[in-house]
Amino acid sequence: MRTRKNTLLLFSKVPEAGLVKTRLTTLKDGVFEPEVASALYHCMLFDVAEICCAALAQLEARPPAVDPATGEDVRDVYELRISTAPAENLPAMRKLFADSGTWPREIVFDADEGASFDAHYNDAFQKAWDAGADTILSMGADMPALAVPDVVRGFDALHQLDAREQGGIVLAPDQEMGVSIIGWPRKTAFSHDGVFYNQQGLTVLPAYIAKARELGLPAIYLPPVPDVDTMADLMHNITLVEALNYCAPFDGNTPPWRTADALKQMGWDEVRVMPNELRDPRGAIDK
Repeated sequence: MRTRKNTLLLFSKVPEAGLVKTRLTTLKDGVFEPEVASALYHCMLFDVAEICCAALAQLEARPPAVDPATGEDVRDVYELRISTAPAENLPAMRKLFADSGTWPREIVFDADEGASFDAHYNDAFQKAWDAGADTILSMGADMPALAVPDVVRGFDALHQLDAREQGGIVLAPDQEMGVSIIGWPRKTAFSHDGVFYNQQGLTVLPAYIAKARELGLPAIYLPPVPDVDTMADLMHNITLVEALNYCAPFDGNTPPWRTADALKQMGWDEVRVMPNELRDPRGAIDK
């Protein structure tokens, strides 16, 4: 039986005031004090980590898969790996989780380095490959609307591509022309080079697709997962967090309960909007 190591690579900064989610703060064009925004991000990070743990436990409960190319049984094992930057923040990230209590599984902590987003992502991926990963599914920690099925679908797609000779990429869009989830099997000849701050002006999602097209690589599209960067992003995610927490007892999902509690304490657990008259005429429809 072959063992396939699957790594869930979670990118996260240490939640320090004034250094994370600054677009939600008065330092830029947001409304919160830096301490409030960093505390909210802290809750998102822990919620996303718990959701990832639940998804990996669900995947590990499956029986061995069968390699369609060889007929060989494949035992999938899963690793949750959190990568942070700069490297000197690694002890603080380890302490953050250690001080919070016991987690459902062991978490591997590492640091990513480089002079650009592309380089940081490439470095984190390479360190996971060097640690024995056969597939990598990566995402950020600012996605409180992430759900267990999103992670499960991501690895299912990776395993489909792992059965192909050249591999391929999986990706889920965010709400702003970027990606929230990206990954590929080890055999895939691919990198993040030229994706972030693309010289041709492409945003991240079309830049990944352009690279895959140029290389002739298969790509599997996953359902979008929004992240939180701006106040508009936060408004959207507030409604999702409320829905996810209400639905959890009925659909069995692991909800972002810390983020929901933080929003409630902040007085931001409900979104109301002004009436909007910018709609198609309805005189011929409504009688």
